[in-house]
Amino acid sequence: MDKQEQILRMLHEQGVAFTLAEHAPVFTMDDLPPIERELATPIFRNLFLCNRQKTEFYLLMIVGDKPFRTAEVSKKLGVARLSFGDESLLFSLLGVTPGCVNPLSLLFDSDHKVQLVVDRDIRTWPRVAMHPGVNTATLAMDAQAFFGTVLPALKHEPIVLDITGTHE
Repeated sequence: MDKQEQILRMLHEQGVAFTLAEHAPVFTMDDLPPIERELATPIFRNLFLCNRQKTEFYLLMIVGDKPFRTAEVSKKLGVARLSFGDESLLFSLLGVTPGCVNPLSLLFDSDHKVQLVVDRDIRTWPRVAMHPGVNTATLAMDAQAFFGTVLPALKHEPIVLDITGTHE
């Protein structure tokens, strides 16, 4: 069973309703507006980060058009020198490749090595949309279901940060 099938099965098992849109592969945020319109839901960016020693790993959900400032997020997490995690670490921890990073892939983080970090602004959205392990589909669901049902089922408690996107 492929990653997308496993993710969709988990959502069905949790009783989470969602809308699935299949589309051509997307690689950047610039590819997403037609999908956001189809799903009537904004899509956040997902950034895979790690500390310099590559011993602490983070998956950051941030508002799509908000600037990401490494120093701001590092300071708020209390982690020196955050940087982008490499492709091999991403695949070994979450089973996805760049362009497919999404919080639903925490399903494959059985050792709970990746800490989910959420931009507080996303917590105000009524719905959330993300790839289900592939960049040729996007699914949208009620934000309450994602934060209240899906994440607890994945046994991942997010850290919620007030991210301004400005230099501090």
